[in-house]
Amino acid sequence: MKPAPFDYVRVENVDEAVDLLAEHGDDARLIAGGQSLMPMLNMRLVRPELLIDISHLDELKKIEKTNGNISIGAGVTQGVLATWNDLETELPLVARALPNVGHFQTRNRGTVCGSICHADPSSELPLCLALLEGEIELRSKRGSRMIKAAEFQKGVLTTDRAADELAVSVRFPVTTNGKSFAFTEFNHRHGDFAVVALAASRQGKRISLAVGGVTDKPEVRQWEGLEGSAIADALNDFAWELGGSDDIHATAQHRRQLIRHLGYKAIEETAQ
Repeated sequence: MKPAPFDYVRVENVDEAVDLLAEHGDDARLIAGGQSLMPMLNMRLVRPELLIDISHLDELKKIEKTNGNISIGAGVTQGVLATWNDLETELPLVARALPNVGHFQTRNRGTVCGSICHADPSSELPLCLALLEGEIELRSKRGSRMIKAAEFQKGVLTTDRAADELAVSVRFPVTTNGKSFAFTEFNHRHGDFAVVALAASRQGKRISLAVGGVTDKPEVRQWEGLEGSAIADALNDFAWELGGSDDIHATAQHRRQLIRHLGYKAIEETAQ
């Protein structure tokens, strides 16, 4: 299929993009990498009147360390982040997750912010942001605001971003000493959307686990002092709490078993 007709503007700076969003609102869409938007345009799942291209803006292509966070601009691709020299030391969880995000070709075009704003429940980067308790910086003509990951993703492909707001960056907290991570997922083929994805962290006696692909958005739980059979019991309770549903990819029962099995594996890996 082909997209419905639309106007296209290649903006010169962020202010111009924000002005256009204020003018057109829900009738406009932003494009940076286009790996999610282009298929939706071609299938006419979205029919914007205006496409605002921010992919070339140098001001959005920065990876910076500020106030204990790694700020990743809206123009930074997943591929660029994957080759960033400090990724393994500053964001080890993201380093583990990125090879599972789509394919090499899509990572060269798809952006980090784009994946988070697309808000697919099975996506790896929103899951990492949720576990790490990161933030998204939104800008509009009304001003700027920071919103925490737990409040940003509302459901399937739904976020707290208003129609006149541009996500200019996403911020992941820098990893502190003594904190360990694990990431794992189950899919039918490498590069497919995850049936279930899990990210785990451990610091001292505190264990955190984030699960994606089961509910409408990533779900995070924290436990103190879990050991031995208590880990399996907690995972079983978590799996039943999330519930899940049957679809063409897996049954709810299968998803619950994946949470139990892969969750235990991820938590054990953080102890090594």
